[in-house]
Amino acid sequence: MPTADGLSPVRSLTMALVRCDFYSEALGLNTSMQVILPQPAASQIGLAGAGAEGDPPVLYLLHGLTDDETIWLRRTAIERYAAPLGLAVVMPRAERSFYADEVHGNRYWTFLSEELPQVCRSLFRLSTRREDTFVAGLSMGGYGAVKWALRRPDRFAAAASLSGALNVAHRRDHPTRPVDAAVWHTVWGDRQVPDTDDDTVALLGTAGPDTPPLYVACGTEDFLYEDNLTFVEAARARGLPLTVDFSPGDHDWAYWDAKISDVLAWLPLGGRAGG
Repeated sequence: MPTADGLSPVRSLTMALVRCDFYSEALGLNTSMQVILPQPAASQIGLAGAGAEGDPPVLYLLHGLTDDETIWLRRTAIERYAAPLGLAVVMPRAERSFYADEVHGNRYWTFLSEELPQVCRSLFRLSTRREDTFVAGLSMGGYGAVKWALRRPDRFAAAASLSGALNVAHRRDHPTRPVDAAVWHTVWGDRQVPDTDDDTVALLGTAGPDTPPLYVACGTEDFLYEDNLTFVEAARARGLPLTVDFSPGDHDWAYWDAKISDVLAWLPLGGRAGG
């Protein structure tokens, strides 16, 4: 029944989209993120969400090399996919940084891993619990998601990579496009990547029992497929919790739109186990 003010009582959730322009101390400049937030509502037509009481779980969703913080919203139905889950989604801007503290650029690893979660929690009502916090990304963002989860396993309940650049130590010495050399120079300069904290394959060697479940998806026609095979073989050798989805597909948005829906279904939300 309507309330005294003529409005219907709130029974469900829809989603609010927030563009957030803010100053980053780590970067020393203004930057942006897109945030999808569960919003209590009763009369929304065509998009019905659900969720438990309290602060919502959050997914940090990272973009690829040629993209920005808007791309997941422009190329996929992430808002519609997240709505039934009552899941907040944070999509930051990271330029072409490989989510690293660049040698000839800015401190994007510090921004991502330290500052961004603090800023989000100060501005938005989000759960701070490990079991409610997730990270995923595509291509460069898949690399960033896995690197973040392996270096900060206490932060995340699960992490997912879609067509991730999961063997950058190899990729740096075997570039696939002319632009790659300039990117590597900006990010890592003359510094060696193998066996460092930016080498996701090497990070597997120190991964412990607190490593969150990992989801690795890559199309078999993708130019990064062999890199993903290398990562998966190393993860399996360590006995880490791993879900692998290798299926026909290329390095494109048709594949990523389908697979991000699969990732959301896999996330251990509401006490469900990833896998």
